[in-house]
Amino acid sequence: MKSSPKAALAALLAIGLWGSLASLSTLSSVLPPLLQTGIGLTIGAALAIPLYIANPRRQTRLQVRLIPLGVFGLFGYHSLLFLALASAPSVYANLVNYLWPVLIVLLAPLFLANSKVTGKMLLSVIMGFSGAAIAIVSGSQIVTSFSVGYIFAFLAAIVWAIYSLVSKRVGGFNAKTIGVFAFISGLLALLGHFLFEAPVALNDINWILLIALGIGPLGAAFYLWDYALSHGDPQQVGLLSFLTPLLSTALLLIVLGQPLSTWLALAAGLIVGGAFLGRVSKT
Repeated sequence: MKSSPKAALAALLAIGLWGSLASLSTLSSVLPPLLQTGIGLTIGAALAIPLYIANPRRQTRLQVRLIPLGVFGLFGYHSLLFLALASAPSVYANLVNYLWPVLIVLLAPLFLANSKVTGKMLLSVIMGFSGAAIAIVSGSQIVTSFSVGYIFAFLAAIVWAIYSLVSKRVGGFNAKTIGVFAFISGLLALLGHFLFEAPVALNDINWILLIALGIGPLGAAFYLWDYALSHGDPQQVGLLSFLTPLLSTALLLIVLGQPLSTWLALAAGLIVGGAFLGRVSKT
């Protein structure tokens, strides 16, 4: 199956929006992570309403039994990622987060029939973890009390890898289902904020960043990606996703005004190269 131009464009737009996730979160790092997660996901969930109204026939019945999976993926991943970006140097923690494509390769046999780790895939795992190790070590030259942030980033990668594999196993989700996942996850995050985080007063800049977060990487990106996978070749579309960590890292460096160091470039190259080498072929 060949991807249509519209599917490729939708995939590229989704990738562009996801590439802005870490930068927007870093710019909003003065806000508690659960508050960022809650507001962003509830705004993203609201975008499913006009999509459903515009094309209700395409939206199949909501599978209630999959809601725990959606909450695990959206709430778990974004909460852990925002915690990581708030408690470690964001450029380096963001690269550790992008171990999830490599973890998909490593964990695939546990979730997908007829999947096994080949020698090429094992090499990809070694490359990815080597890149993460370089990112952590090189990042430690800047800050000394941040190790917990890398743990959050690694846990985020595990959560997204498991969510992606189980999603593939059940056949994916439509816009209505993703919207419900995001809405419930957002409410849980807001509840967690009120219970466990100190209250904060939001100014106009905070709201602009949170709305951009919700409309973009926590909203439209999910629906664009759903369209791309539904109207294009999943493998061809999936290959484009390897642009995400590169774009995300580049935007973060620009936002933070940091140069691209040799070690950071090497770490990014190993992580992206490992993910590309070990990508799981479509079944």
